[in-house]
Amino acid sequence: MAGDADEYVYDEVTGEWRPASELAAAAQAAVEVSDAAGNVLKDGDSVTLIKDLKVKGANQTLKQGTVIRSIRLTDNPDEIDCRHDTIKGLVLRTEFVRKR
Repeated sequence: MAGDADEYVYDEVTGEWRPASELAAAAQAAVEVSDAAGNVLKDGDSVTLIKDLKVKGANQTLKQGTVIRSIRLTDNPDEIDCRHDTIKGLVLRTEFVRKR
């Protein structure tokens, strides 16, 4: 059986032994990422900066109102991964963005 290779973890909420992969998927689905206004963010959304931000290491400031397209969610619900025209690999805190 394919399920025999899977590790099982005791779920204290339900009192049952469940596959570890099933619990991990449920935990990932439960994490909800929201912007400064409380709107839910998803991969591929566009956001607008609500504050001027100095970018460390780039000696550049992103101005309020700058649009960032095609965001990607990270493991941390307080951060999003994105790209700007002049800055690659930019990570922004969700408290400084608003969904478009």
